[in-house]
Amino acid sequence: MIDQLWLIPLGFVAGVLGSMIGLGGGIIVVPVLTFFGFPPTLAASNSLFAAFSNAVASTFSYSRQKRIEYSLGLKLGLLSVPGTVLGAYVSSDVTPGIFKILFGLVLLSSAVYIFLRKKIETKEKNVTKQMMIFAIGASFFAGIISSFFGIGGGIIFVPLMVVGMGMAMKKAAPTSQFILLFASLSGIMVHSILGHPDFFQAGLLASGSFVGGLVGARLSLEIRERYLQILVSVIIIAGAIKLFFDSFSENTFLFG
Repeated sequence: MIDQLWLIPLGFVAGVLGSMIGLGGGIIVVPVLTFFGFPPTLAASNSLFAAFSNAVASTFSYSRQKRIEYSLGLKLGLLSVPGTVLGAYVSSDVTPGIFKILFGLVLLSSAVYIFLRKKIETKEKNVTKQMMIFAIGASFFAGIISSFFGIGGGIIFVPLMVVGMGMAMKKAAPTSQFILLFASLSGIMVHSILGHPDFFQAGLLASGSFVGGLVGARLSLEIRERYLQILVSVIIIAGAIKLFFDSFSENTFLFG
């Protein structure tokens, strides 16, 4: 038990970064767990506990700052639930090598978005029927991504709100954390029914992530965003490269 206490600071760091950028801490937690040999379903399901805990803390803090669009967040969150069910079931059949490649691609996409997020902000716009139809499909897909990878789905929701709906970034990231309450909780329930998580490990991650969420929401008002962008982008690009390398090495070993 003692040798697993490192999961608490891991959850804390992921919680701080996840809260500030609105993508959830899974983009930090899952690669680290994978590096330490955790199977894909265990890494993803444990990470969802941290994502949910982080979302609870962040939502509490951001609500006090009045930065959450509750009506939109509730709709997108509920629309993501069916996708989380599918994602949890599909994750049972994925091999570690394929998981690493797919997650590496998700990390690279996240890094590109984080680095360019200031450049894609748009003026507020009216949400058309076509955009709402697209949002329904995007929310379902985000639910799949959330539960399959254990990352919460913020990589889909934040760009959707900023680019598609013209929401300011200062409200999109907090609203994304509110949405992740629904996406991560539903994913946790299905993964638990399937017997994927280790509840002790998940609890350690969740405890650190909760505190990290409170700290991250506070720091989001003070830290210079450009420094945060560079730091997080470098971390997750390094993680993606390591995942690709590990997957390639495993395949070479198997077929070489």
